[in-house]
Amino acid sequence: MQIESGDTAWVLAATAMVLLMTPGLAFFYGGMVRSRSVLNMLVMSFFSIGIVSVLWTIFGYGLAFGDSGSGIIGALDWSHLGSAVNSFTNNGGEYPIPELSFSAFQLMFAVITPAIISGAIADRTKLFSWGVFVAIWVTIVYFPVAHWVFDLGTKHSDGTITGAGWLAARGVLDFAGGTAVHINAGAAGLALAIVLGKRVGFGRTPMKPHNLPLVLIGAGLLWFGWFGFNAGSSLGANATAALALMNTQVATAAALMGWLLVERIRDGHATSLGAASGAIAGLVAITPACAYVAPWAAVVIGLIAGGICSMAVALKYKLGFDDSLDVVGVHLAGGIVGCLSIGFFGSTAVNSLGANGIFYGGGVALLGKQALGVAAVGGYSFIVTLLLGYAIKFTIGFRISEADEAEGIDITEHLELAYELNRLGSGGYLGDRKFSAQEKISVTR
Repeated sequence: MQIESGDTAWVLAATAMVLLMTPGLAFFYGGMVRSRSVLNMLVMSFFSIGIVSVLWTIFGYGLAFGDSGSGIIGALDWSHLGSAVNSFTNNGGEYPIPELSFSAFQLMFAVITPAIISGAIADRTKLFSWGVFVAIWVTIVYFPVAHWVFDLGTKHSDGTITGAGWLAARGVLDFAGGTAVHINAGAAGLALAIVLGKRVGFGRTPMKPHNLPLVLIGAGLLWFGWFGFNAGSSLGANATAALALMNTQVATAAALMGWLLVERIRDGHATSLGAASGAIAGLVAITPACAYVAPWAAVVIGLIAGGICSMAVALKYKLGFDDSLDVVGVHLAGGIVGCLSIGFFGSTAVNSLGANGIFYGGGVALLGKQALGVAAVGGYSFIVTLLLGYAIKFTIGFRISEADEAEGIDITEHLELAYELNRLGSGGYLGDRKFSAQEKISVTR
C-alpha cells in the first residue's frame, strides 16, 4: 500500500477545520453570556485545546485506539508515539493515509468535547478547577468512550479484527460522534449543572446574550468546520465524504428552519439566537447519521431536531437545573435524535457499511442497537461526571463565590475586561471594586 496524497490532504484539511470549531464554539458561547463573562467563556474553550492536546499525545490516543484486545479500553503504552509516524491508519481496515494524520484528526474531536460541556456551567466556574476537571474527565470518560464507539479494531493480514470497541463491535452506528461527542458532552453538562447549582439570579434576573453578532459568527465557523467533522470522518476524498457533506448541509438548513418555525408559533417571532441554535441542533443531529442516510432523510432529521431541541431548551426552567447555554437541550437532545434516527432512516443503498432501518425493511434491530449506544454513553458519562464533579467541589472547590459572580467572573478570575467601555475612575474604582496600583495597570493596559 502507498500513501494516497489526495486522501491525506483531505484528512489534514479536515483536521484543521475541526480545530477551528473550538474557537468557533468559544465565540458562539462567548456571545451568549453576559459581557462580564465573555473572556472566561473563551478561555475555557482554549484551555481545552491546551490540556487535551498534551494528554492525547502522551496517552490519550493509545487509550482510545490502541489495540489492547479489549472492547472497554485501548492500550496504555507509548509505542504509538514513534510507530504512528511511519505506519498506515488501521481502523477496521487499512487506509492509505499516515496514522499520524488519523491521530491528529481524532485529537480535534477530543478537544472540542469538553469545550462543549463548558457552556452548561458558564458564569460561575473556577478556571483552575475547570482545568483539573478537563484533564481527569477526558482520561476516564472521553478516551474510553471514544474507544467504545470509534475504534473499529485492528484488521490483520488473515482478515481477523481485534481490539474493537464494544459498542462498535455490537453494530452501533455513529459515523462522526453523536454518542462519543454530543451525548457524552450533553450528559456531562447536565451532571455539572447539578453539581454547581444555579447562577445567582437564575429565573429572576434577565441573562440575555450580550453580543448576538458574535453568536452568529461562532455558529458560522462551527457550520464551516463541521464539514471537516463529518465528511472528514470518511478518512478519504470519496463518495462517502460527499454524502456526509451534503447531508450535513441540508440537515442543518432544515433544523434552522424547524427551530424558527417553533419559535414563530410559540412566541410569535423568530430570533437570530434561534437561527444560530437551530443550525447547531441540526449539525449535532446529523453527525452520527450523515453517512448512513439519504439526503431526503437528512432533511427530515434536521426538521425534527430543530423542533425538538427548540422545545427541549425550555426544560431547564421546568426541571429546575441551570444549563447556562443550552448544552443539554441542544447537544444531548440533538445527539439522541440523530443516533436514534439511524434506526429509522438507515439505508445500505447509500452506504453498504451501514444497515437498514425500519423504513427500509430492516426491522427494529438497528434501532435497538442505537438505543443501546445512547443509554450506555449517556449513562456512563452522567454518573462518572457527577461523581467527579462532587469530588472537585468538596476538595479544591468548583464554583466561584457569589460575590465574585455578582462582580463578574472576567474581573475576578482573569483581571481583564472584554470591552473598554468602562474606565477606572481617578479613585481606582470600577463599580464597587477597589483596585491596587498594579491591578489598575493590568485592567487599563
